[in-house]
Amino acid sequence: MTPIDAVTLSVIEAGLQQVCDEMDLAFSRSAFSPIIAEANDRSDGIYSAEDGSLIAQGVGGLPVFVGVMQYSTRTIIEMIARGRVLAPQEGDIYIVNDPYLGGTHLMDVRFAMPVFRDDKIFCWLSNTGHWPDIGGAVPGGFSASATAVEQEGLRLPPVKLFKKGALDPEIYAIITSNIRIAEQRIGDIKAQAAALHVGQERLFAILDRYGDETVIDAIAELRRRAATRMRARIAAIPDGTYHGIAYVDSDGVVNEPLEIRLAIDKAGDTLTFDFAGSSPPCAGPMNSVLATTHSSVYLAMRHIFPDVPISAGAFEPLVIRKPEGTFLDAAYPRPVSGCAAEVSQRIAEAVFSAMVKALPDQVTAAPAGSSGNFGLGGFDPERNRAFVLYQLSGGGYGGNADHDGLSNGCSTIGISKSPPVEIMEQGYPILYNHYRLREGSGGAGKQRGGMGLDYEIELLRGDARASFVMDHGRFGPQGALGGKDGGVNTVTVFRDGEEHVPPHLSKEQDIPLKAGDRVRVGTPGGGGYGNPNERSPEKVLNDVRLGYYSEAQAEELFGVVIRDGTIDTAATASCRSRIN
Repeated sequence: MTPIDAVTLSVIEAGLQQVCDEMDLAFSRSAFSPIIAEANDRSDGIYSAEDGSLIAQGVGGLPVFVGVMQYSTRTIIEMIARGRVLAPQEGDIYIVNDPYLGGTHLMDVRFAMPVFRDDKIFCWLSNTGHWPDIGGAVPGGFSASATAVEQEGLRLPPVKLFKKGALDPEIYAIITSNIRIAEQRIGDIKAQAAALHVGQERLFAILDRYGDETVIDAIAELRRRAATRMRARIAAIPDGTYHGIAYVDSDGVVNEPLEIRLAIDKAGDTLTFDFAGSSPPCAGPMNSVLATTHSSVYLAMRHIFPDVPISAGAFEPLVIRKPEGTFLDAAYPRPVSGCAAEVSQRIAEAVFSAMVKALPDQVTAAPAGSSGNFGLGGFDPERNRAFVLYQLSGGGYGGNADHDGLSNGCSTIGISKSPPVEIMEQGYPILYNHYRLREGSGGAGKQRGGMGLDYEIELLRGDARASFVMDHGRFGPQGALGGKDGGVNTVTVFRDGEEHVPPHLSKEQDIPLKAGDRVRVGTPGGGGYGNPNERSPEKVLNDVRLGYYSEAQAEELFGVVIRDGTIDTAATASCRSRIN
């Protein structure tokens, strides 16, 4: 490799990052679906021509796709080499959503486009977008009681959706014949393809300016440096084995918890992750495919060491033993709709649970850890058309050594946010009766957890079916180092004046609704960090004044007695003495 000066290397690194960021923006700004256009449930990246390894990814993309698109791109390359997929030509774009070929759940649809230079593939550009429906048993694809992947929707192996720049009408017809609200998908498809073409144009500008060989050398050096920096961060951790555990409420079919057991062995500058002892494959949709399991570990470490650049080099010191015989290594035909949005976050929580013991000043208590997947499909008589609504929601972040957790933050796996209420009400026959912070949901601690979200949706007209695949309804996000768990996820459906709570608490499908029926969701708060009795009484008073906790909760959770809006110092000292 030719040595490259630091300035050129820095400019090329920023340029590759900008390519990905512009792809993200082009995708969101031209997509039709609110889940992409407003919530940014998408990601774009650059991948190597040799093995699909990650070169760069947009900072505004979902971190969980960091590893996943690397695996799916690698799968396409390998299948082309074996003759199982047609060889690429300029202008071709492959589509794939098969979970078992380096994917997540079926709704996450990936496009991959080879970038040619001098008749050779220089790299691949790839992106993922969450389609609001992919067919299957329920609108939105989140089938809480699915027992086979076919019940979750249309599964696509790698095929050319665009051939030499033209959309293949036959492949497109197959897709739209198997999904709901098919006429709207052309907008998302064209947006997803356009983002890749924007990326190619911007990448060509970099290559034309610096030359292909210089950029190739820079990519290799950036990968080496990412690996070196990750190894340096790991080397500072005391050697030893650190254990973590996390729980999934249930699989949606069998109403019993699933366990994620993790042992992290730190030796020198390497971390080895072993999930042996985790629950076996489950009947319902809470299985995780291997690519998502790996990516969940990567994103957790990205949270812990955010200064390490995103590239395949950052993954090199992370050894993940194949979790054979567990629900974290799903194979066909296991259902997987809860894979990316829920199980991935439980895996990250297990990593945080283990690593907070090794790096207590750097790792947080558990965040809300649920995307709050809520699908609503029905028919709007006023507009004379069917609709499929997909709502995701935020929750509280965990407290840490320096500060309280963020309230209503994005999920652990990404930067996706709830679409604006106004956009949702314009597009669907619904009304948000309220949309607010969920008071009291943050776990108590020296640094408290952030508050979750409390919202209620009312169906205004027509009939609809509601489905949920959420989590943390049975166990709240874990507190750390003496901190208390955050508030659990709650779902309540109001029909004909009666309240209905799903038997699985956070999971159910095909709940019939008619005009006037309501769905209320309370998302989890973050876990608390440190002993709640060590929280400053002045901070507790401020929390009460902000409405985060009541005066009764301040006394019960933190041992701080507040009377008439002020701290009763003597009563507080007595209360905390009794608690200790």
